[in-house]
Amino acid sequence: MNSSLSSHRCVALLVAAPASGQGKTTVTAALACWHTRQGRRVRVFKCGPDFLDPYWHQLASGATVHNLDGWMVGMDEVRARLSAAAAEADVILIEGVMGLFDGSPTAADLAVQLGIPVLLVVDASAMAGSFGALVLGMQQYQPDVPWAGVLANRVGSSMHAQMLQNSLRDPALWLGAVQRMGSGKDAQLLPERHLGLVAAHELPDAMARLNAAADALAETPLGQMDWTDWQRWSVEFSVPADGALTPPEPWLQGRTVAVASDAAFSFIYPANLDCLHAMGASLAFFSPLADERLPVCDAVWLPGGYPELHADKLMANVALQADLLAHVQAGKPVWAECGGMLALGHGIADAQGEHSPMWGIVPGTAQMQPRLAGLGMQQCALQAGVLRGHTFHYSRFVCQAPEVARTSRANQRVQPDKGEAVYQYGSVYASYFHAWFPSHPRAIAALLGAETVQWDEPVPSA
Repeated sequence: MNSSLSSHRCVALLVAAPASGQGKTTVTAALACWHTRQGRRVRVFKCGPDFLDPYWHQLASGATVHNLDGWMVGMDEVRARLSAAAAEADVILIEGVMGLFDGSPTAADLAVQLGIPVLLVVDASAMAGSFGALVLGMQQYQPDVPWAGVLANRVGSSMHAQMLQNSLRDPALWLGAVQRMGSGKDAQLLPERHLGLVAAHELPDAMARLNAAADALAETPLGQMDWTDWQRWSVEFSVPADGALTPPEPWLQGRTVAVASDAAFSFIYPANLDCLHAMGASLAFFSPLADERLPVCDAVWLPGGYPELHADKLMANVALQADLLAHVQAGKPVWAECGGMLALGHGIADAQGEHSPMWGIVPGTAQMQPRLAGLGMQQCALQAGVLRGHTFHYSRFVCQAPEVARTSRANQRVQPDKGEAVYQYGSVYASYFHAWFPSHPRAIAALLGAETVQWDEPVPSA
Protein backbone atom coordinates (compact mmCIF):
# COMPACT_ATOMS: atom_id res chain seq x y z
CA MET A 1 0.00 0.00 0.00
CA ASN A 2 1.25 3.50 -0.83
CA SER A 3 2.51 5.05 2.42
CA SER A 4 1.63 8.51 1.12
CA LEU A 5 -2.04 7.54 0.86
CA SER A 6 -4.60 9.48 2.90
CA SER A 7 -7.35 7.01 3.80
CA HIS A 8 -10.63 7.11 5.75
CA ARG A 9 -13.27 4.42 6.19
CA CYS A 10 -16.98 5.17 6.29
CA VAL A 11 -20.35 3.48 5.67
CA ALA A 12 -21.46 4.46 2.16
CA LEU A 13 -24.29 3.71 -0.26
CA LEU A 14 -24.98 4.84 -3.80
CA VAL A 15 -28.76 5.13 -4.25
CA ALA A 16 -29.65 4.37 -7.86
CA ALA A 17 -32.64 3.32 -9.98
CA PRO A 18 -33.43 1.80 -13.37
CA ALA A 19 -34.62 5.21 -14.63
CA SER A 20 -35.52 8.73 -13.56
CA GLY A 21 -38.70 9.21 -11.56
CA GLN A 22 -38.40 6.03 -9.47
CA GLY A 23 -38.07 7.87 -6.16
CA LYS A 24 -34.33 7.75 -5.50
CA THR A 25 -34.24 11.39 -4.32
CA THR A 26 -36.97 10.70 -1.77
CA VAL A 27 -35.22 7.54 -0.56
CA THR A 28 -31.83 9.25 -0.34
CA ALA A 29 -33.25 12.19 1.61
CA ALA A 30 -35.29 9.84 3.82
CA LEU A 31 -32.17 7.82 4.64
CA ALA A 32 -30.27 11.02 5.46
CA CYS A 33 -33.11 12.19 7.70
CA TRP A 34 -33.43 8.77 9.36
CA HIS A 35 -29.72 8.56 10.19
CA THR A 36 -29.57 12.19 11.32
CA ARG A 37 -32.47 11.65 13.71
CA GLN A 38 -30.41 8.89 15.33
CA GLY A 39 -27.54 11.28 15.95
CA ARG A 40 -25.29 10.16 13.12
CA ARG A 41 -23.25 12.54 10.99
CA VAL A 42 -24.43 12.25 7.41
CA ARG A 43 -22.89 13.65 4.24
CA VAL A 44 -24.86 13.45 1.00
CA PHE A 45 -23.62 13.85 -2.57
CA LYS A 46 -25.46 14.02 -5.88
CA CYS A 47 -24.18 12.44 -9.09
CA GLY A 48 -24.33 14.61 -12.17
CA PRO A 49 -25.29 18.24 -12.77
CA ASP A 50 -28.25 18.83 -10.48
CA PHE A 51 -29.22 21.93 -8.49
CA LEU A 52 -32.60 20.90 -7.05
CA ASP A 53 -32.20 17.49 -5.39
CA PRO A 54 -29.30 18.77 -3.21
CA TYR A 55 -31.65 21.23 -1.47
CA TRP A 56 -33.60 18.28 -0.08
CA HIS A 57 -30.46 16.40 0.91
CA GLN A 58 -29.04 19.46 2.65
CA LEU A 59 -32.24 19.91 4.66
CA ALA A 60 -32.23 16.21 5.58
CA SER A 61 -28.56 16.01 6.57
CA GLY A 62 -27.85 19.52 7.82
CA ALA A 63 -24.69 19.66 5.70
CA THR A 64 -23.64 21.13 2.35
CA VAL A 65 -24.25 18.79 -0.60
CA HIS A 66 -21.69 18.61 -3.41
CA ASN A 67 -22.03 17.16 -6.91
CA LEU A 68 -19.95 14.27 -8.21
CA ASP A 69 -19.22 13.48 -11.83
CA GLY A 70 -16.25 11.77 -13.41
CA TRP A 71 -16.13 14.24 -16.33
CA MET A 72 -17.53 17.59 -15.16
CA VAL A 73 -16.04 17.46 -11.67
CA GLY A 74 -13.15 15.09 -12.38
CA MET A 75 -12.19 11.98 -10.42
CA ASP A 76 -9.42 13.72 -8.47
CA GLU A 77 -11.92 16.14 -6.96
CA VAL A 78 -14.50 13.35 -6.50
CA ARG A 79 -12.02 11.29 -4.49
CA ALA A 80 -10.85 14.29 -2.48
CA ARG A 81 -14.38 15.35 -1.51
CA LEU A 82 -15.43 11.82 -0.54
CA SER A 83 -12.28 11.26 1.49
CA ALA A 84 -12.81 14.55 3.33
CA ALA A 85 -16.42 13.57 4.03
CA ALA A 86 -15.39 10.12 5.28
CA ALA A 87 -13.02 11.76 7.75
CA GLU A 88 -15.88 13.53 9.53
CA ALA A 89 -19.03 11.48 8.83
CA ASP A 90 -20.63 8.25 9.97
CA VAL A 91 -22.57 7.75 6.72
CA ILE A 92 -22.05 8.87 3.13
CA LEU A 93 -25.04 8.73 0.79
CA ILE A 94 -24.70 9.36 -2.93
CA GLU A 95 -27.75 9.81 -5.12
CA GLY A 96 -27.25 8.58 -8.67
CA VAL A 97 -28.32 10.38 -11.83
CA MET A 98 -31.08 9.17 -14.19
CA GLY A 99 -30.80 5.37 -14.45
CA LEU A 100 -27.85 3.42 -13.03
CA PHE A 101 -26.34 2.84 -16.49
CA ASP A 102 -27.38 6.13 -18.14
CA GLY A 103 -24.94 8.81 -19.25
CA SER A 104 -21.18 8.72 -19.59
CA PRO A 105 -19.61 8.17 -17.14
CA THR A 106 -22.49 6.43 -15.37
CA ALA A 107 -23.39 6.14 -11.70
CA ALA A 108 -22.45 2.47 -12.07
CA ASP A 109 -18.96 3.50 -13.21
CA LEU A 110 -18.58 5.61 -10.08
CA ALA A 111 -19.71 2.72 -7.87
CA VAL A 112 -17.17 0.39 -9.48
CA GLN A 113 -14.27 2.85 -9.34
CA LEU A 114 -14.87 3.69 -5.67
CA GLY A 115 -16.17 0.32 -4.46
CA ILE A 116 -19.45 1.80 -3.17
CA PRO A 117 -22.37 -0.65 -2.91
CA VAL A 118 -25.54 0.23 -4.83
CA LEU A 119 -28.98 0.43 -3.25
CA LEU A 120 -31.42 0.01 -6.14
CA VAL A 121 -34.75 1.84 -5.81
CA VAL A 122 -37.49 0.53 -8.11
CA ASP A 123 -40.94 2.00 -8.64
CA ALA A 124 -42.84 -1.28 -8.31
CA SER A 125 -46.34 0.24 -8.42
CA ALA A 126 -47.21 -1.59 -11.65
CA MET A 127 -45.10 -4.74 -11.18
CA ALA A 128 -45.26 -8.20 -9.72
CA GLY A 129 -42.98 -11.02 -10.96
CA SER A 130 -41.27 -8.71 -13.46
CA PHE A 131 -39.69 -6.97 -10.48
CA GLY A 132 -37.33 -9.92 -10.01
CA ALA A 133 -36.49 -10.04 -13.71
CA LEU A 134 -35.64 -6.35 -13.76
CA VAL A 135 -33.40 -6.64 -10.70
CA LEU A 136 -31.63 -9.71 -12.12
CA GLY A 137 -31.02 -7.90 -15.40
CA MET A 138 -29.60 -4.87 -13.60
CA GLN A 139 -27.23 -7.14 -11.65
CA GLN A 140 -26.00 -8.99 -14.71
CA TYR A 141 -25.67 -6.01 -17.05
CA GLN A 142 -22.41 -4.86 -15.43
CA PRO A 143 -21.27 -7.73 -13.18
CA ASP A 144 -18.54 -5.79 -11.39
CA VAL A 145 -21.00 -3.36 -9.75
CA PRO A 146 -21.08 -3.93 -5.96
CA TRP A 147 -24.62 -4.40 -4.61
CA ALA A 148 -26.20 -3.58 -1.26
CA GLY A 149 -29.75 -4.61 -2.18
CA VAL A 150 -33.03 -3.44 -3.60
CA LEU A 151 -35.86 -1.34 -2.18
CA ALA A 152 -39.31 -1.50 -3.79
CA ASN A 153 -41.00 1.90 -3.90
CA ARG A 154 -44.69 2.96 -4.20
CA VAL A 155 -45.95 -0.50 -3.25
CA GLY A 156 -49.72 -0.94 -2.92
CA SER A 157 -50.04 -3.39 -0.02
CA SER A 158 -48.24 -5.96 2.13
CA MET A 159 -49.46 -8.67 -0.26
CA HIS A 160 -47.97 -6.73 -3.18
CA ALA A 161 -44.69 -6.43 -1.28
CA GLN A 162 -44.62 -10.20 -0.67
CA MET A 163 -45.08 -10.88 -4.39
CA LEU A 164 -42.19 -8.58 -5.20
CA GLN A 165 -39.95 -10.17 -2.59
CA ASN A 166 -40.79 -13.68 -3.84
CA SER A 167 -39.80 -12.72 -7.39
CA LEU A 168 -36.15 -12.14 -6.47
CA ARG A 169 -33.65 -14.84 -7.45
CA ASP A 170 -31.41 -13.72 -4.58
CA PRO A 171 -33.55 -13.21 -1.44
CA ALA A 172 -30.64 -11.53 0.35
CA LEU A 173 -31.09 -8.47 -1.89
CA TRP A 174 -34.51 -7.63 -0.40
CA LEU A 175 -34.32 -4.52 1.80
CA GLY A 176 -38.02 -3.84 1.96
CA ALA A 177 -40.92 -1.98 0.39
CA VAL A 178 -42.09 1.59 0.86
CA GLN A 179 -45.85 1.95 0.64
CA ARG A 180 -47.43 4.24 -1.93
CA MET A 181 -48.53 7.44 -0.19
CA GLY A 182 -51.31 8.43 -2.59
CA SER A 183 -52.32 8.15 -6.22
CA GLY A 184 -51.10 9.89 -9.36
CA LYS A 185 -48.96 12.93 -8.61
CA ASP A 186 -49.93 12.67 -4.94
CA ALA A 187 -47.88 9.46 -4.75
CA GLN A 188 -44.75 11.63 -4.98
CA LEU A 189 -43.95 13.04 -1.59
CA LEU A 190 -41.56 15.56 -3.15
CA PRO A 191 -43.42 17.70 -5.75
CA GLU A 192 -42.10 18.43 -9.25
CA ARG A 193 -42.30 21.09 -11.94
CA HIS A 194 -40.74 21.60 -15.38
CA LEU A 195 -37.04 21.59 -14.34
CA GLY A 196 -37.36 18.88 -11.69
CA LEU A 197 -38.23 18.78 -8.01
CA VAL A 198 -39.51 21.87 -6.24
CA ALA A 199 -36.61 22.97 -4.02
CA ALA A 200 -36.99 22.26 -0.31
CA HIS A 201 -36.60 25.91 0.71
CA GLU A 202 -39.70 26.82 -1.32
CA LEU A 203 -42.05 24.58 0.68
CA PRO A 204 -43.06 25.51 4.24
CA ASP A 205 -43.74 21.85 5.08
CA ALA A 206 -40.51 20.49 3.57
CA MET A 207 -39.21 19.10 6.87
CA ALA A 208 -42.54 17.44 7.60
CA ARG A 209 -42.37 15.75 4.19
CA LEU A 210 -38.88 14.45 4.94
CA ASN A 211 -39.91 13.14 8.34
CA ALA A 212 -42.86 11.33 6.75
CA ALA A 213 -40.51 9.71 4.23
CA ALA A 214 -38.09 8.74 7.02
CA ASP A 215 -40.96 7.24 9.06
CA ALA A 216 -42.01 5.14 6.06
CA LEU A 217 -38.43 3.96 5.56
CA ALA A 218 -38.15 3.05 9.25
CA GLU A 219 -40.81 0.37 8.71
CA THR A 220 -38.69 -1.52 6.16
CA PRO A 221 -36.00 -4.14 6.87
CA LEU A 222 -33.44 -1.52 5.78
CA GLY A 223 -34.78 0.95 8.31
CA GLN A 224 -34.81 -1.64 11.08
CA MET A 225 -31.22 -2.77 10.60
CA ASP A 226 -28.93 -2.40 13.57
CA TRP A 227 -26.04 0.03 13.13
CA THR A 228 -23.55 -2.83 13.39
CA ASP A 229 -25.23 -4.42 10.35
CA TRP A 230 -24.69 -1.23 8.38
CA GLN A 231 -20.94 -1.75 8.74
CA ARG A 232 -21.08 -4.35 5.95
CA TRP A 233 -21.28 -1.33 3.62
CA SER A 234 -18.15 0.31 5.00
CA VAL A 235 -15.90 1.69 2.26
CA GLU A 236 -12.32 2.93 2.36
CA PHE A 237 -11.87 6.31 0.67
CA SER A 238 -8.29 7.11 -0.31
CA VAL A 239 -6.54 10.06 -1.89
CA PRO A 240 -2.85 9.84 -2.85
CA ALA A 241 -0.83 12.67 -1.34
CA ASP A 242 0.36 13.65 -4.83
CA GLY A 243 -3.26 13.67 -6.01
CA ALA A 244 -4.29 16.53 -3.75
CA LEU A 245 -6.04 19.36 -5.54
CA THR A 246 -3.96 22.46 -6.23
CA PRO A 247 -5.71 25.64 -5.10
CA PRO A 248 -6.22 28.27 -7.81
CA GLU A 249 -4.22 31.47 -8.02
CA PRO A 250 -5.75 34.57 -6.35
CA TRP A 251 -6.95 36.02 -9.65
CA LEU A 252 -9.95 37.69 -7.99
CA GLN A 253 -8.10 39.03 -4.95
CA GLY A 254 -9.51 42.39 -3.95
CA ARG A 255 -12.58 42.06 -6.18
CA THR A 256 -16.17 41.82 -5.00
CA VAL A 257 -18.55 39.58 -6.95
CA ALA A 258 -22.26 40.19 -6.41
CA VAL A 259 -24.27 36.96 -6.61
CA ALA A 260 -28.05 36.89 -7.10
CA SER A 261 -29.51 34.29 -4.76
CA ASP A 262 -33.19 33.58 -4.14
CA ALA A 263 -36.02 31.46 -5.55
CA ALA A 264 -35.58 33.06 -8.98
CA PHE A 265 -31.78 32.57 -9.04
CA SER A 266 -31.07 29.41 -7.06
CA PHE A 267 -29.04 27.22 -9.43
CA ILE A 268 -25.76 27.60 -7.59
CA TYR A 269 -23.20 24.86 -7.03
CA PRO A 270 -21.60 25.23 -3.58
CA ALA A 271 -18.32 24.28 -5.28
CA ASN A 272 -18.62 27.38 -7.49
CA LEU A 273 -18.84 29.60 -4.42
CA ASP A 274 -15.87 27.76 -2.89
CA CYS A 275 -13.93 28.37 -6.11
CA LEU A 276 -14.65 32.11 -6.07
CA HIS A 277 -13.54 32.30 -2.43
CA ALA A 278 -10.39 30.31 -3.24
CA MET A 279 -9.50 32.87 -5.93
CA GLY A 280 -9.73 35.63 -3.33
CA ALA A 281 -13.12 37.09 -4.28
CA SER A 282 -15.41 38.69 -1.72
CA LEU A 283 -18.99 37.58 -2.34
CA ALA A 284 -21.96 39.88 -1.86
CA PHE A 285 -25.30 38.06 -2.10
CA PHE A 286 -28.48 39.89 -3.00
CA SER A 287 -32.11 38.93 -3.61
CA PRO A 288 -33.88 40.56 -6.55
CA LEU A 289 -37.18 39.14 -5.25
CA ALA A 290 -36.73 40.82 -1.87
CA ASP A 291 -36.50 44.22 -3.57
CA GLU A 292 -32.79 44.48 -2.78
CA ARG A 293 -30.41 46.79 -4.63
CA LEU A 294 -27.22 45.67 -6.36
CA PRO A 295 -24.39 45.62 -3.79
CA VAL A 296 -21.26 47.66 -4.42
CA CYS A 297 -19.24 45.28 -6.57
CA ASP A 298 -16.73 44.79 -9.36
CA ALA A 299 -18.64 42.00 -11.14
CA VAL A 300 -22.05 40.31 -11.11
CA TRP A 301 -22.98 36.65 -11.40
CA LEU A 302 -26.63 35.95 -12.27
CA PRO A 303 -27.12 32.17 -11.85
CA GLY A 304 -29.91 30.15 -13.37
CA GLY A 305 -33.26 29.59 -11.73
CA TYR A 306 -36.89 30.43 -12.35
CA PRO A 307 -37.26 34.06 -13.47
CA GLU A 308 -40.28 33.02 -15.53
CA LEU A 309 -42.16 32.16 -12.30
CA HIS A 310 -41.35 35.50 -10.67
CA ALA A 311 -41.54 37.97 -13.55
CA ASP A 312 -43.84 40.45 -11.79
CA LYS A 313 -41.66 40.70 -8.68
CA LEU A 314 -38.48 41.02 -10.73
CA MET A 315 -39.95 43.84 -12.80
CA ALA A 316 -41.22 45.58 -9.67
CA ASN A 317 -37.61 45.97 -8.49
CA VAL A 318 -36.97 48.99 -10.69
CA ALA A 319 -34.08 50.17 -8.53
CA LEU A 320 -32.15 46.97 -9.15
CA GLN A 321 -32.91 47.20 -12.86
CA ALA A 322 -31.37 50.69 -12.88
CA ASP A 323 -28.38 49.47 -10.84
CA LEU A 324 -27.68 46.65 -13.29
CA LEU A 325 -27.96 48.97 -16.27
CA ALA A 326 -25.54 51.42 -14.65
CA HIS A 327 -23.17 48.54 -13.85
CA VAL A 328 -23.13 47.47 -17.52
CA GLN A 329 -22.84 51.03 -18.82
CA ALA A 330 -19.78 51.43 -16.58
CA GLY A 331 -18.20 48.48 -18.38
CA LYS A 332 -18.24 46.19 -15.34
CA PRO A 333 -18.58 42.46 -16.12
CA VAL A 334 -21.69 40.31 -15.78
CA TRP A 335 -21.78 36.53 -16.20
CA ALA A 336 -25.40 35.42 -16.71
CA GLU A 337 -26.30 31.73 -16.84
CA CYS A 338 -29.58 30.39 -18.23
CA GLY A 339 -32.31 32.00 -16.10
CA GLY A 340 -29.92 34.87 -15.37
CA MET A 341 -29.65 35.48 -19.10
CA LEU A 342 -33.44 35.38 -19.52
CA ALA A 343 -33.89 37.94 -16.74
CA LEU A 344 -31.55 40.35 -18.56
CA GLY A 345 -33.58 40.01 -21.77
CA HIS A 346 -36.58 42.04 -22.91
CA GLY A 347 -39.14 39.45 -21.89
CA ILE A 348 -40.32 35.86 -21.54
CA ALA A 349 -43.31 34.39 -23.37
CA ASP A 350 -44.98 31.41 -21.73
CA ALA A 351 -46.25 28.32 -23.55
CA GLN A 352 -49.58 30.07 -24.17
CA GLY A 353 -47.84 33.06 -25.74
CA GLU A 354 -48.40 35.47 -22.85
CA HIS A 355 -45.48 37.91 -22.66
CA SER A 356 -43.88 39.05 -19.39
CA PRO A 357 -41.38 41.92 -19.64
CA MET A 358 -37.96 41.52 -18.01
CA TRP A 359 -35.07 43.89 -17.30
CA GLY A 360 -34.39 44.76 -20.94
CA ILE A 361 -30.60 45.07 -20.68
CA VAL A 362 -29.68 42.41 -23.26
CA PRO A 363 -31.51 42.49 -26.65
CA GLY A 364 -33.18 39.09 -26.55
CA THR A 365 -36.54 37.45 -25.90
CA ALA A 366 -37.25 34.02 -24.41
CA GLN A 367 -40.01 31.62 -25.40
CA MET A 368 -40.94 28.80 -23.02
CA GLN A 369 -41.23 25.37 -24.66
CA PRO A 370 -43.39 22.36 -23.69
CA ARG A 371 -40.38 20.08 -24.11
CA LEU A 372 -36.71 20.19 -23.26
CA ALA A 373 -34.84 22.56 -25.56
CA GLY A 374 -31.37 21.74 -24.26
CA LEU A 375 -29.89 18.91 -22.20
CA GLY A 376 -26.45 17.42 -21.58
CA MET A 377 -22.86 17.92 -20.59
CA GLN A 378 -21.12 20.79 -22.36
CA GLN A 379 -17.72 22.46 -22.54
CA CYS A 380 -16.96 26.08 -23.33
CA ALA A 381 -13.53 27.19 -24.53
CA LEU A 382 -11.75 30.43 -23.79
CA GLN A 383 -8.08 30.99 -24.54
CA ALA A 384 -7.63 30.95 -20.78
CA GLY A 385 -8.92 27.37 -20.74
CA VAL A 386 -11.87 25.05 -21.29
CA LEU A 387 -14.75 25.27 -18.84
CA ARG A 388 -16.88 22.21 -18.22
CA GLY A 389 -20.54 22.24 -17.27
CA HIS A 390 -23.97 21.39 -18.60
CA THR A 391 -27.17 22.71 -20.14
CA PHE A 392 -30.79 22.04 -19.17
CA HIS A 393 -33.64 24.34 -20.20
CA TYR A 394 -37.23 24.48 -21.44
CA SER A 395 -36.96 27.78 -23.30
CA ARG A 396 -35.40 29.28 -26.42
CA PHE A 397 -33.66 32.65 -26.44
CA VAL A 398 -33.65 34.73 -29.60
CA CYS A 399 -30.89 37.29 -29.14
CA GLN A 400 -29.60 40.13 -31.30
CA ALA A 401 -26.33 40.40 -29.39
CA PRO A 402 -23.22 38.98 -31.09
CA GLU A 403 -22.49 35.30 -30.55
CA VAL A 404 -18.84 35.16 -29.47
CA ALA A 405 -18.60 31.44 -28.71
CA ARG A 406 -20.55 28.21 -28.74
CA THR A 407 -20.34 25.31 -26.37
CA SER A 408 -19.85 21.74 -27.52
CA ARG A 409 -20.51 18.31 -26.15
CA ALA A 410 -17.89 16.70 -23.97
CA ASN A 411 -14.62 16.18 -25.86
CA GLN A 412 -16.04 17.36 -29.22
CA ARG A 413 -15.36 20.37 -31.43
CA VAL A 414 -17.83 23.19 -31.89
CA GLN A 415 -20.55 22.69 -34.49
CA PRO A 416 -22.56 25.69 -35.77
CA ASP A 417 -25.99 24.20 -35.05
CA LYS A 418 -25.09 22.36 -31.83
CA GLY A 419 -24.39 23.34 -28.25
CA GLU A 420 -25.26 26.67 -26.66
CA ALA A 421 -24.44 30.16 -27.88
CA VAL A 422 -22.46 32.52 -25.69
CA TYR A 423 -23.56 36.11 -26.29
CA GLN A 424 -21.67 39.30 -25.55
CA TYR A 425 -23.43 42.60 -25.08
CA GLY A 426 -20.99 45.22 -23.83
CA SER A 427 -19.57 43.83 -20.61
CA VAL A 428 -22.25 41.13 -20.36
CA TYR A 429 -21.54 37.49 -21.23
CA ALA A 430 -24.64 35.31 -21.27
CA SER A 431 -25.47 31.72 -22.15
CA TYR A 432 -27.67 28.77 -21.29
CA PHE A 433 -24.41 27.07 -20.28
CA HIS A 434 -24.08 26.34 -16.53
CA ALA A 435 -20.35 26.40 -15.76
CA TRP A 436 -18.60 24.24 -13.17
CA PHE A 437 -16.19 26.91 -11.96
CA PRO A 438 -13.50 24.57 -10.51
CA SER A 439 -13.04 22.98 -13.96
CA HIS A 440 -11.02 26.05 -14.95
CA PRO A 441 -10.92 28.84 -12.34
CA ARG A 442 -8.84 31.18 -14.49
CA ALA A 443 -11.49 31.10 -17.24
CA ILE A 444 -14.13 32.14 -14.70
CA ALA A 445 -11.84 34.84 -13.38
CA ALA A 446 -11.60 36.17 -16.93
CA LEU A 447 -15.39 36.23 -17.30
CA LEU A 448 -15.58 38.19 -14.06
CA GLY A 449 -13.12 40.82 -15.24
CA ALA A 450 -9.77 39.65 -13.92
CA GLU A 451 -8.38 39.75 -17.47
CA THR A 452 -9.50 40.28 -21.04
CA VAL A 453 -11.80 37.51 -22.24
CA GLN A 454 -10.61 35.72 -25.36
CA TRP A 455 -12.49 32.84 -26.93
CA ASP A 456 -11.03 29.84 -28.68
CA GLU A 457 -12.32 26.69 -30.40
CA PRO A 458 -12.24 23.77 -27.97
CA VAL A 459 -9.85 20.94 -28.65
CA PRO A 460 -11.11 17.44 -27.78
CA SER A 461 -9.59 16.31 -24.51
CA ALA A 462 -8.92 12.78 -23.32
